[in-house]
Amino acid sequence: MLIADDQEMVRRGVRRILETQPDIEIVGEAADGATAVELARQLRPDVALVDIRMPRMDGLEVTRRLAGPTAADPVRVVVLTTFDLDEYVYPALRHGASGFLLKRSGPALLVEAVRAAVAGDSLISPSITVRLLSHLTPGRSSAARRTPPGGALTEREIEIAGQVAAGRTNADIAAQLFISAGTVKTHVASIQRKLGVQNRVGIAVHAWEMGYARR
Repeated sequence: MLIADDQEMVRRGVRRILETQPDIEIVGEAADGATAVELARQLRPDVALVDIRMPRMDGLEVTRRLAGPTAADPVRVVVLTTFDLDEYVYPALRHGASGFLLKRSGPALLVEAVRAAVAGDSLISPSITVRLLSHLTPGRSSAARRTPPGGALTEREIEIAGQVAAGRTNADIAAQLFISAGTVKTHVASIQRKLGVQNRVGIAVHAWEMGYARR
């Protein structure tokens, strides 16, 4: 784990929570965004917890550099912040963040987020993902209306992308569509490749923008 926050008290609190877990190790801390990027590239943490408001480089730019589509060797990033404003949520997810966790969420969700990241899953619970993504207006981004870089989604992929945006797991989707969980996993991987996104949150953002998702 790498912790990036300009407040020492916050870093100390997060470290104290995570170090109580036998399977989590803190490998570095950063008090500003530029240092966070440098340390992430040197230390290669499994997960970087990144605050939005930091000196030298804000958390959105840190996220873009570490987890964005152009990152050569991506690091999983979860934004850990006090603010859930659209102007922060939307760019963070578009820049490749796997999740957006509020500091008031509590220790249990913080630990859950880290473990989910290591497992390659969403860093926040489905209910929180849906709540944050519901702020996005379908068709909001003109870029979203262009054909994805990896090719257009099939009808089945569009259907599954909508299910992902609704916060459903592979098992849930399999039961809903009467297919195997393995088939869903294959479709999800294909969708990620076509959209050029790193995780399920990236799929969900695209689905909300395109109108595939339903509240």
